[in-house]
Amino acid sequence: MQQNSPVIERTRGHSIEINKVLKNTYLLLSATLLFSAAMAGLAVMMNVSPINPFIYLAVIFGISFLLSKTADSPMGLVVTFAFTGFLGFYAGPIVSIYASTFGSQIVVQALAGTGLIFFALSGYVLTTKKDFTFLRGFLFVGLMVGIVASIGYLIASYFFGLHISGLSLALSALFVILMSGFILYDTSSIMRGEQTNYIIATVSMYMNIYVLFMHLLNLLSAFSGDD
Repeated sequence: MQQNSPVIERTRGHSIEINKVLKNTYLLLSATLLFSAAMAGLAVMMNVSPINPFIYLAVIFGISFLLSKTADSPMGLVVTFAFTGFLGFYAGPIVSIYASTFGSQIVVQALAGTGLIFFALSGYVLTTKKDFTFLRGFLFVGLMVGIVASIGYLIASYFFGLHISGLSLALSALFVILMSGFILYDTSSIMRGEQTNYIIATVSMYMNIYVLFMHLLNLLSAFSGDD
């Protein structure tokens, strides 16, 4: 029994650390989502026009790089709120356009759908403790394909006026599937103790929710029955 004590203590300590990361991740995630929503509301009240998508991409990559350098320090929290606040501010005008064009109910539906998917998938992993980290390769390849296709379509539409609604919907469907997979993967990664930095875990979860919501909104608008 005494020989097993160190193993038991290590296992118990590992479980405590995992629970700590989970707790901190979901607390910070809640705070960033509220802050992001507040910034979106501020953008709408200020009647801000949609931000240039290339400026958006530059800021996103820049802040993401800064976050990777500060995630292990208190400055990481500042960068996290700057990152999620900017994304909320960027989303505000876009969501406002959807609401004015298709009705505010479509935004509510997208929010409800996003919440349902996130809590259902994340809750499933937390309760069953099933391992979904095997999805890593598939999700990475799918994400690279989605990003390259999205940037290519953005350049084609911005500079050449090319608009293909079917491609836009196909990309949105792809990202909905990918973000659902990433929710399973990221939750599993924390549960297995592979992700020990709650700031990185929070940003990953936030991006899953953010991208899922934006693309669900696009899909719902296509099937809303309005032109």
